Amino acid sequence: MQPHNLFDGAVAIVAQPNLNLKTELALQLGSDWFHRRLGKGRFDAANLPLIPGRPDKPILLHPTKMPKRNLNTEKGRQAHIHALAHIELSAVDLTWDLIARSCGTNLPKSYFDNWVQVGMEEAKHFRLLDMRLKEIGMQYGDLAAHDGLWQSCAQTAHNLLARLAIIPLVLEARGLDITPPMIEKTKTHGDFATAKILQTIYNDEKRHVAFGAKWFRYMCDLEGKKPVDTFQSLVRNHFRGALKPPFNDKARSAAGLTPQFYKPLAPIIG
Repeated sequence: MQPHNLFDGAVAIVAQPNLNLKTELALQLGSDWFHRRLGKGRFDAANLPLIPGRPDKPILLHPTKMPKRNLNTEKGRQAHIHALAHIELSAVDLTWDLIARSCGTNLPKSYFDNWVQVGMEEAKHFRLLDMRLKEIGMQYGDLAAHDGLWQSCAQTAHNLLARLAIIPLVLEARGLDITPPMIEKTKTHGDFATAKILQTIYNDEKRHVAFGAKWFRYMCDLEGKKPVDTFQSLVRNHFRGALKPPFNDKARSAAGLTPQFYKPLAPIIG
């Protein structure tokens, strides 16, 4: 049944285990939102999924148990595309979970416009990588994956400011650092089809980080907080990974994430 509002639709997307239906619903809900065919809906915390709906495969392992990938081998490059698809699927669920939780706020419609756009683009990214897997004779789920992205953000579920700090301004910003060299390495192996997908993801990620920076600053202003100090405090408290250089300072700054936000954290976290 087609959801009648943004909240119910976002919840349905996160809960849906069929990935074709999950991404189709994300694209349709986004279209309905931008055509103003539905409203925000009534927020109900009891309806929020604790974990995202997923198919039986892939088998999920702890991040430390994942096999190492060698991009100089065909199997390693296949595993890399599979891992990228899993990351983008996690991004679909994290974005629509953010949207659902934001429905309990009085944030402007433009806030929802931005994150619905992100949710649609993450669904597009997964579909592109899923199609690429099929082109090379694989299926999503053929290899093991880890659920570190969802788990690492579980504790920010009830803190939108922390969620904005971690998802777009740490995780997606990391994509700005590593994707350009990844594109070049993929091209050196002659895989121009995958490189084209990575270029699309990179172009969209720059916008996602910019949305994150804009709305993080906006919410800090609402709460009378200093953005840089608040970001660093939230990352120290909620992020369990490492902020590793080298950083793509040019792309980060163009998105509004200037070095004073993240560089002081690099030697502290890890």
